[in-house]
This record gives sequence, C-alpha cells and structure tokens, in this order.
Amino acid sequence: MGSDPRELVREFFAAWTDHDPERVASFFTEDGVYHNVPMERVQGREAIRDLVASWLAQMGEIDFRFDHLVIQGDLIVMERADLLPGDDGATRELGVMGIMELRDGQIAAWREYFDLAQMVALSRP
Repeated sequence: MGSDPRELVREFFAAWTDHDPERVASFFTEDGVYHNVPMERVQGREAIRDLVASWLAQMGEIDFRFDHLVIQGDLIVMERADLLPGDDGATRELGVMGIMELRDGQIAAWREYFDLAQMVALSRP
C-alpha cells in the first residue's frame, strides 16, 4: 500500500474482486471501522476480515464501476456501482456512496450508503 489514495482504492477493490479477505482487511488500521450504514458497524481488522470472508464465500464474481472518486487529503468519497452477475447472465448493479477516512495510508473508517432492500432483491435467485 502506497501513499497515493487513488492507488489504495484501486488495490483495495482489486482485493475484493480477487476474493481475498485477508488482503481486504490488511488495508484497514488495526482499530478500523467498516460500516454498511443500513447494517451494524464492524470494528477491528480481524472482525472486518471475518465479515468480508463470509460475504465473499456467499457471492460469485463481483466488480465495481466508479462514477466519481473525489480525494481531499485523507478523505475519499466515491459514487460507484457494485456489479454482480445474475443467474440469467445479466449484470446487476447496486448503487453505492462510500466514504473512506485514511490514517497513515490505511483505512481508519469506511462507510457505505446504499438501499438495503435493493441489495436483498439482487441477492435472490
């Protein structure tokens, strides 16, 4: 992980695409917070790794399309779509707004805002 926030974002989301929960968790500070705002917040690198591992074990491929990425100092704001393959072969999109707060080149806090009902609907066969 370098000091360039754009590179951090690229590498971080590549770890998700590669289904590598250890690598995803390694981007967080030891006391980092991951909060999918419609759900419970998770704190600590180990707890984040366990959550990410459970999600990745349940999902197939995942990819991301970034519509906007704004970086100001240690703050990253992103508007993106999470791209998930449907059983019918079509790509399903979940719109997400995310905010990352960095500390010493690592993620200290990551908050995601999305429609939980849409996410649940996308996860049904």
